[in-house]
Amino acid sequence: MIILGIDPGLADTGWGLVEIEGSRMRCRGYGCVSSASTEHTPARLKRLYDELAMLVALHSPGEAAIEKLFHGVNARSAMATGQARGVCLLATADAGIPVDEYSPAEIKQAVVGHGGADKAQVQYMVRAILSLPATPRPDHAADALAVAICHANSRKAKLAEARARSHEGGT
Repeated sequence: MIILGIDPGLADTGWGLVEIEGSRMRCRGYGCVSSASTEHTPARLKRLYDELAMLVALHSPGEAAIEKLFHGVNARSAMATGQARGVCLLATADAGIPVDEYSPAEIKQAVVGHGGADKAQVQYMVRAILSLPATPRPDHAADALAVAICHANSRKAKLAEARARSHEGGT
């Protein structure tokens, strides 16, 4: 199973592909869709959609995960990020990929072990969990891999919980 993790933003949207096989996770790729603030917003959003659609077509992820909007940013930044999130959700929905959403604190908890972790701690753990030779760059790509790792861990926990419930009903 391949999971597409997305760290949305209008200027930079990070993406990361994590493959899970049993309890193993490995990085299948990562990158960033970037656009200049001098470009018109509709063109920036269309490029984001087109690049995500191409990425999905190329790698066929079975599931996706996206970071929820952080409310501590200014209204203008939140609006731009919200537009980018919407485009990311549309691109995955068009491909028929189920998407789960996680808050920054949930992602940090899943990757580092506490929701107040800083960016350097998250990047270190992404590198360690995926056995990467270097920290993924740019930061948005590392963040997207963290989103995918969070989803993989959440998925594993949900499956274990479902198995436990099915065993309870069968005894």
